[in-house]
Amino acid sequence: MDAADSAAPAAGTTSPAAPLTEEQQEIRRTLRDLLAERAGPRENRAATATPQGYDPGLWARMARTLGLAGLALPEEYGGVGCGPAELALACEETGRALAPSPLLATSVLAAPLLTALGTPAQRAALLPRLADGSLTCALAVPGAALALALGLTGDNTAESWSGGGRAGGVQARPVTASGAEDGGGGGGGDGGGGAGRGWRLYGEAAQVVDGHSAGLLLVAAHTGGFARSRTLLLLVRDEPDAPAPGLVRTRMPTLDLTRTQATVQFRDTPAELLGEEPADVLGALAATGRTAAVMIAAEAVGAAREALDRTVAHVGAREQFGRPVGSFQAVKHRLADLYVQIEAARSLTHCAAREPGPGPESGPLALAHALEALRATAGESLQLHGGIGFTWEHEAHLYFKRAASDELLFGPVRRLRARAAERTGLFGEAA
Repeated sequence: MDAADSAAPAAGTTSPAAPLTEEQQEIRRTLRDLLAERAGPRENRAATATPQGYDPGLWARMARTLGLAGLALPEEYGGVGCGPAELALACEETGRALAPSPLLATSVLAAPLLTALGTPAQRAALLPRLADGSLTCALAVPGAALALALGLTGDNTAESWSGGGRAGGVQARPVTASGAEDGGGGGGGDGGGGAGRGWRLYGEAAQVVDGHSAGLLLVAAHTGGFARSRTLLLLVRDEPDAPAPGLVRTRMPTLDLTRTQATVQFRDTPAELLGEEPADVLGALAATGRTAAVMIAAEAVGAAREALDRTVAHVGAREQFGRPVGSFQAVKHRLADLYVQIEAARSLTHCAAREPGPGPESGPLALAHALEALRATAGESLQLHGGIGFTWEHEAHLYFKRAASDELLFGPVRRLRARAAERTGLFGEAA
């Protein structure tokens, strides 16, 4: 028996614990074929070197031909109207290929917030453009607080992660139609959303996924000073034909080149309030975080399975002492352990993606297991590939970088599990 037989079934097979419908199988097959054609290791390196950080032609085909950008958006806004299960399948395939695209930033993080909080006019103006791929979005959160803002690693209502008082983070100040600052702090009788009132942003957001290229920024900002302190979401439009004044965006060097990040500075930048006050912004962010956790977990599961498949193929072909490396019992056991860990994470992810979900913490727990599986698989892959796994030309190190980068952005794993235990009351009273 060779390594492939002992460690895992053939690549692309479906776990019996999570059967797929015909529609889901078609989504997976079509997207996998497209990514095999346009998102190989060489194509991905070329895409990350472009100013956008991804291949605009590939994104156009994914969005318009396959409908991935609007897969989970309502049909009335040009979307497909599918649920989290289908979007998770798409994320699993893009994670398998490590394909750089705006899918995570636009469809997973930004679109649910626009749908939940946007006014009818905002939804009608923005969601159809998201669905056809002509507009990409990014969620800008101050500092390195993305996981906290989404409620994944802590209570996003308990800390002033968006800023405090009148300094720190990103500050939003209401202004009148004439441009004069509104002394009411955005908390007047009309709730800060009165006619003729706009907003100005000051501050900086770091580690904004796709923040350097997105045409629309959703900015989490603090307003109200100490008396009426609260977090708002505001829209900043910055497209080639209509640049935003006072907006400075800088693409930053990243460990994972396929997950571009930027630092975004706001210098008296005009902004538009998302929705109307009062709105449960923190609740919407937490709900988005629970769904996003499932999609990021699906990406990690796809990446881990592809790393395992590549490793199995390598040890089956590489010989040592006159026999394939994969034929040694110790190597078989290591690969089998990885396969079990990946399939457990995959089952948890598919379970969390089903509607209605089994619980509000299933997403973050699935993400914790998936990140752990990807980290373990990527590390073993580097070791079993030997010296070539560390070379720039080989793709093994790319999966290791994705594992480390995702845990820095959305983890760490121990805090994901600790937050889930806190909310469920595992070690005491539930939050």
